[in-house]
Amino acid sequence: MAKRNGGIIGPSNVPTGQYGGTASGVWRLRDAFNYIKAGLWPGFATYPVANSLRFNSDSSDYLNRTPSTTGSTITTHSLWFKRSKLNSSDFLYINYQSGVLYAYIGFDGDKLDVRSSDSNSWAFVTTQLLRDVSAWYHLVVAVDTSNATAGDRVKIYLNGSRITAFDTATNPSSSGVNNLGIDNTTANLMNVGGYSGGNYFNGYISEFYFIDGQALTPTSFGQTDSATGIWTPLPYTGTFGTNGFYLKFANSAALGTDSSGNGNTFTVNNLTSVDQSTDTCTNNFCTLNPLNPTTNVTFSNGNLTFTNSATGQRMVAGTIGVSTGKWYAEVLVTSLGATFPQIGIIDVTQWAQDSQPGANSNGWGYLSNGTVYNSNSSIDTGEATYTDADIISIAMDLDNNKLYFAKNGTYINSGVPTSGATGTGAYSITSGVTYVFSNSSNDTGTDPVYEWNFGSPSFTIASGNADGAGFGNFEYAVPSGYFALCTKNLATYG
Repeated sequence: MAKRNGGIIGPSNVPTGQYGGTASGVWRLRDAFNYIKAGLWPGFATYPVANSLRFNSDSSDYLNRTPSTTGSTITTHSLWFKRSKLNSSDFLYINYQSGVLYAYIGFDGDKLDVRSSDSNSWAFVTTQLLRDVSAWYHLVVAVDTSNATAGDRVKIYLNGSRITAFDTATNPSSSGVNNLGIDNTTANLMNVGGYSGGNYFNGYISEFYFIDGQALTPTSFGQTDSATGIWTPLPYTGTFGTNGFYLKFANSAALGTDSSGNGNTFTVNNLTSVDQSTDTCTNNFCTLNPLNPTTNVTFSNGNLTFTNSATGQRMVAGTIGVSTGKWYAEVLVTSLGATFPQIGIIDVTQWAQDSQPGANSNGWGYLSNGTVYNSNSSIDTGEATYTDADIISIAMDLDNNKLYFAKNGTYINSGVPTSGATGTGAYSITSGVTYVFSNSSNDTGTDPVYEWNFGSPSFTIASGNADGAGFGNFEYAVPSGYFALCTKNLATYG
């Protein structure tokens, strides 16, 4: 079948058929594979999201603005979020007026809670629980009180699918006010991530759209990747309406900037430039897992800060486990406050909240006195000691099964990560194991505080050192061939 006879044209503008050959009219699987391998197959269109905003309840973070004019009774809110704290009653978005919570989108424990109070009150609380602290979720809430079908006046979508199972479902009255919009007053305060009275969100928010005057579906903001089946973001290309806005958090010096063109910029409350994050819905970074331990331990700053108030040992671990590739992370010792804490890695199957990394056969812990432990035995006493304000680097080579530690950028007894397969001076680790970054401590009177940097840090000391793929913001240079632990790097190097 020739081109002139209607043959199917392949990705490099040649007829389909044998790779580099003549057309047969049929695209064979192995030919598709060869084109993909050669980088000639058209990929799925992706929309890279550069930034999110990290909210922390301990610092009362939120954004707010006072609209100058009323809008429509029809609205759509679309945003991506990643939770850091479970079983909470915090708000993603709130309209607030004179001591009354007019309407909000938030959480009742681990269930989505979307409701309007005052006139034309309504409420929707999902049956579904949102408990994955390692995942990004996409939420769309579309309200049109003029819809003739009562059950369609409020539509809630999660990751592209409409939610239909609710513990509470009370519909708005026909053509009543929509308090998620600004249709009945100009005195409402629009808030993102909490409000002056509390209910502050813990986690990350990205790609926040408010469309004033339209009730839209998720396909205006996202699509399903046909290759992976994963719901992914798309840039919105429609109009925004009077009070519409788009928060993409691109300007670290003006985090409330509206990028819709409407100029509906928000006032920033207690957020700083360090709260701008590259952990987004298109590149998900590792954080600490707050599900365990659960007693006498506090996770904050997007689950990057670990504070221990327990008198016994408490061990934390990262949310992403790896068994191949080369990975790099840093830990800022904000407050040592413990008897010989350990910083290192552990087999995910051996993790236990009251243990230490180095107490396990497939765990290695670097102590503050310069000792490195494995299998609850000292295997090295020559590393540098560390204390408050020191930064410990961990370079984990799972291709050659080697582990390296550095203090303030200097690798000492463990050798340097560039030694590759020879691993000169490195600690040998077990092959075929899935490891997570980990550290442990105990409270000896002053609460220990450790701040992890997997590439999107919560502290300002980071100097802008990226890995070889261009990801991450580290204080010290990332060793050649090592990468920040995030999903884009996992897809390429994991």
